[in-house]
Amino acid sequence: SSKYFDLLAVPFHDRMRGDNVIVTDGAPNRITDEPLAAAKEKFASRFASLSSPRVAVLIGGNSRTHKLTPDIMRVLCTHLKNMNAGIMVTTSRRTEAESMDILRASLPNSAYLWDGIGDNPYFGMLAWADHIVVTGDSVSMVSDAGTTGKPVHVVNLSGGSAKFDRFHAHMREIGVTRPFTGDLTPWTYPRLNDAGRIAEAIKRRFALYRNNSAD
Repeated sequence: SSKYFDLLAVPFHDRMRGDNVIVTDGAPNRITDEPLAAAKEKFASRFASLSSPRVAVLIGGNSRTHKLTPDIMRVLCTHLKNMNAGIMVTTSRRTEAESMDILRASLPNSAYLWDGIGDNPYFGMLAWADHIVVTGDSVSMVSDAGTTGKPVHVVNLSGGSAKFDRFHAHMREIGVTRPFTGDLTPWTYPRLNDAGRIAEAIKRRFALYRNNSAD
C-alpha cells in the first residue's frame, strides 16, 4: 500500500496513483548528456565512418509476454537491408540462436553487429544514432531510446499483455515512438527524463521534511 511510503515512483502503465505517487512515462535510467557525450567520443573510431543516417537497432527476444519469431526477424532484416543507412546492431541474452543466424545472414556487409566481446557499445550506439529501432518486448530499452530524444521505431513482436499495451500506447501518444516500417522520416518530441523527475521529487520531499523537522 502507498500509505507506508512518503513517495513512490511508478510508470504510467502501472495502476497505482495517489498524492504521494509520481507517475513516470517509462523506466528511469542512467542516460544523460554526459555519458552519451563520453560514449560518442569513446566509440568514434567504430561508428563515425558509418554512413548517415545512422540507425541503432536494439534487439531483445522471447519473454514471458512476447516472442521474436523467425518471420518477424526476417521482416526486420529486410527493412534494415533496404535502408540507405549506417546500421549498428546489438542483441540481448534473450535473442535466440535462430534469430541470430537470420540476423548474421541478412545484414548488409557494412552493418556493425556487436559480438559481445570487449566494451559494450550500447551507449555509443545511442549517442551516434540518428534513429533508434527497438523491439517492443522491453520497457527498459524503449525508455532508454526515448531518453535520447531521437526518433524511436518499435518493432512489434508476437504476443503482449495489457500492461505492455498501455506502455506502448502511451509512448505513441506522447510522440516518443512510432511503429517500425523501414521509413526513416525524422520527428521530434520532448525527450524522456524520468530519472531526473524522480530525483527532483525526492529533493523537494526531503526539503519539506527537513523544514518541518526544524519547526
